[in-house]
Amino acid sequence: MSGKSGHVAIAGWTNVGKSTLLNRLIGEKIAAVADVPQTTRHRITGVLSLPGRGQIVFVDTPGFHHPRERMNRAMIGAAREALTAVEVILLVIDAESGAGRGDAEVARMIAETKVPGLAVLNKIDRVQPKSKLLDLMKKAVDQWGFAEAIPVSATTGSGCELLVERVLHHLPEGEPLFPDDFLTDQPQRVLAAEWVREKILHRMREEIPHAAAVVVERWVERADGLVEIEATIFVERDSQKGIVIGKGGSVLKEVGSEARADIERLLERRVFLTLRVEVRPDWRNDPRALGELGIG
Repeated sequence: MSGKSGHVAIAGWTNVGKSTLLNRLIGEKIAAVADVPQTTRHRITGVLSLPGRGQIVFVDTPGFHHPRERMNRAMIGAAREALTAVEVILLVIDAESGAGRGDAEVARMIAETKVPGLAVLNKIDRVQPKSKLLDLMKKAVDQWGFAEAIPVSATTGSGCELLVERVLHHLPEGEPLFPDDFLTDQPQRVLAAEWVREKILHRMREEIPHAAAVVVERWVERADGLVEIEATIFVERDSQKGIVIGKGGSVLKEVGSEARADIERLLERRVFLTLRVEVRPDWRNDPRALGELGIG
């Protein structure tokens, strides 16, 4: 395969739909998605190979926000670092909410890198009236200095083909950076842990949106094809542990069942998933715990 190739950072303020966009662009779920801020904790690479045309290596970054815990400071550091090691940066903006101070702040960071940037106006399926998009596009190009502003919906896919075309246009000529069938740099263990956490976020978005973390402790591929996975869910307080487990273990069972379905689809094998919950106070400020989670 010949053509264009390069790394493209997907950046933006928290909760604008970056991970949903990544999954849409590469056509496969590799990033945890939940309608709560700061879902993404790692830099996640997703590769889109276009035979005969090129290869786009998308880098999904943690959402920018004002950090308090050590974990959040590490996330922001990872996001900033990603902006300096790519050929193109996509600033994703929630078009429904409009451009806010956080978007302007990230736009300034991108301008400082001198890396070509495209503004991506996401969630256009929710925008009324559509004329609102014109004002956002004008601000992104005229005030913030972006080369282009492209309206998309990561949920429906509208505008995403055009976005891919424009990204290719701005990438340099080059050989593919990964094999054609390469999808992501995330180990299967990390994906499995993230999908367990995603199910927790969906079910307990108000109670413990960021106090939960998941680590895969054991992964055994048996001769009969079954994959045995044991994972631990960390929370910060005993009350949170009770919420995650649920009455009679009902919530934990539902989380496990939903996560197992995602993992089986990824592995194309049967999975036996065991979950346990452990209280680890203030783990978001614990360097050892963050190290186990691969954060910072």
